[in-house]
Amino acid sequence: MKTFVAAIISLIPLLVFPQNQVKFDQFFTDQTLRIDYYHTGDAKDEIFALDNIYKQGTWAGNPKKCIQPFELGIYCVKVYDNNSNVLIYSKGYNTIFAEYQTIGPALKGIKRTFHESVLIPYPKNPVRMVIEKRDKFNVLSPVYTLTINPGDYHLISETFKRKNDEIIHTANNGDPHKCVDLVILGEGYQANELNKFKKDLKYYTDLFFSTEPYKSRTKLFNISGIFTPSEESGTDEPRQGIYKNTAFNSTFNYFDLDRYCLADDNKSIRDATAEVPYDAILIMVNRDRYGGGGIYNWQTVFNTGSVWRDYVFLHEFGHAFAGLADEYYSKPVAYEDIYTPGVEPLEPNITALLDTSNVKWKKYLSPDIKVPTEWGKATFDSLNNQIVLINKDRDITIENLNKSGATIDEIEKVQNNYQAKLYNINKEIDSFILNHPLKDKVGVFEGANYMSKGFYRSSIMSLMHKFMERDNAFRIVNEQAIITTIN
Repeated sequence: MKTFVAAIISLIPLLVFPQNQVKFDQFFTDQTLRIDYYHTGDAKDEIFALDNIYKQGTWAGNPKKCIQPFELGIYCVKVYDNNSNVLIYSKGYNTIFAEYQTIGPALKGIKRTFHESVLIPYPKNPVRMVIEKRDKFNVLSPVYTLTINPGDYHLISETFKRKNDEIIHTANNGDPHKCVDLVILGEGYQANELNKFKKDLKYYTDLFFSTEPYKSRTKLFNISGIFTPSEESGTDEPRQGIYKNTAFNSTFNYFDLDRYCLADDNKSIRDATAEVPYDAILIMVNRDRYGGGGIYNWQTVFNTGSVWRDYVFLHEFGHAFAGLADEYYSKPVAYEDIYTPGVEPLEPNITALLDTSNVKWKKYLSPDIKVPTEWGKATFDSLNNQIVLINKDRDITIENLNKSGATIDEIEKVQNNYQAKLYNINKEIDSFILNHPLKDKVGVFEGANYMSKGFYRSSIMSLMHKFMERDNAFRIVNEQAIITTIN
């Protein structure tokens, strides 16, 4: 039987256009090709298996920028014209699977399967799509290849119209080829919560456009919200024995980390977002609790409540949109195998400081700043250690309450008490930062990327480190990385 793909690893020499000189109209039509596949494996091995290929609506990307101009993402999709072997499209990204490979179960050989998608411009002629992956030294090599014939009748070209969904545009600034197109999915909203969804959507749209560098670039963004009713309100919280029937299968306790909230029903997510052109997917979870997640060029997940909701939204979008790394180093994480000594990280806002005379953000360094920069880390760490101990005690207490059959209200009351303790210590940390003589300086401050030693960030505090009510900003190095992505 005829098939529209063939899995191969090509050894043919490859040609590359000069950056951003791909003639879009020569190779593509103004539509989207979505390739869905299953990704299975553990820390050592991975297998790709095709699911389906879809023809969708307008291509959201910039036709003049088909080749990604920077090195970001554990994976990179590359598309080659089959006749000329010329590279005509590329984009880097991360996935939930890539994170799974770094945690305990995967390191022990337990395999899991995740559903994933790649979007490319719709080709006019047969193409070869290659997914490459970085090794521990950040070198890319092919892990999966498909030859795709766009004229094959096996491609699915059905219209993605979902009768129960409602699309609400909160920012409409024009041609998707010339704007960054964000789509915000409502998760855990029941049919009777449409007004709440609209209120939340407006809140986060306003927050987005009140924060630099987005504020001064408002006209460069389109934002669409999609209301997809769920059977139940909220999201899963496994540690509390709470499971909700929701549209996109979001859940707290991802990788057994209490605050980590992701949505892994990728097919449903992609079916819903197919209704609009999009460059980035955001998932707004209807739950008043601290938590979320952000994966580069994959998804941003944020919950609508908690005193840190603004921070979570902006912080996680920084990960997902601009590939920014975490600048904190004291919170518990699930990852066990995340860095290689002696290798400079790709993320633009952290460094391993392998060359003190050539810092990654050298042109932004404050005059006469020392490299590395002394900043009173011991004082900051002593306060953070108190937070770690409170979090540990909270987790043990809540686990015991669950085992004893405590009610949801009883558990939430205990959580709120611990939250109040954390809030007070965070106030002390805020005072340390706000009164710090280097708080507005760009330097090389040790502590970043979950590591107390060996990794450095550019500022004492930023939105990629911690939320501060009176001084809430990305800072210049992070801002420049975001601006680069916008451009």
